[in-house]
Amino acid sequence: MTLPQDTIPPELERMRSAMSAAVRAHWKAFLIEGILLAVLGLAAMILPWAASLAVTIFLGWMFLISGIAGLALTFWARGMPGFWWSLLSAALAIVAGIILIAQPVQGTVTLTVVIGIYFLAEGVATIMYALEHRRELSGRWSWLAASGVVDIVIAGIIISGLPGTALWAIGLLVGINLLFGGLSMIGMALAARNG
Repeated sequence: MTLPQDTIPPELERMRSAMSAAVRAHWKAFLIEGILLAVLGLAAMILPWAASLAVTIFLGWMFLISGIAGLALTFWARGMPGFWWSLLSAALAIVAGIILIAQPVQGTVTLTVVIGIYFLAEGVATIMYALEHRRELSGRWSWLAASGVVDIVIAGIIISGLPGTALWAIGLLVGINLLFGGLSMIGMALAARNG
């Protein structure tokens, strides 16, 4: 829902103008970032197994670092309520990080299962949402339902192909995300340059 031009608060209009000016001033940086993201996305799509392993190892390091930081903070604030739960949470993050770093292939399989389950749940939820709102959304509810069916098909492909799909699923999905994110930034940069 958009507001008519005369009802937009002046503060919001000033903020929009400032953001627009910043994008125009730095359009080259957005263009470079977009190209980089698109190239990384294409690389991940061409070598999805390498991207899948890289994502798994990256997540492993994130779990490990956050677990160590959580452990330090838990001992620093040991007088706070929930000490033991916080300690358990930090220890689990450290263990998960070590496992993902030490055994990235098995971690990739596990992450692929989680992604497959996510797509299945998302597909069912989207279909149910579409069916509940078909009166309000008129002709558009079928697009939502179709999106839900696509999610379920993707989940079926990922889950039924395990463990083989672990070699490409995460990398391909990350690659598609990076490619489209990069292309959108390139489009934004070029529009800012011309606008």
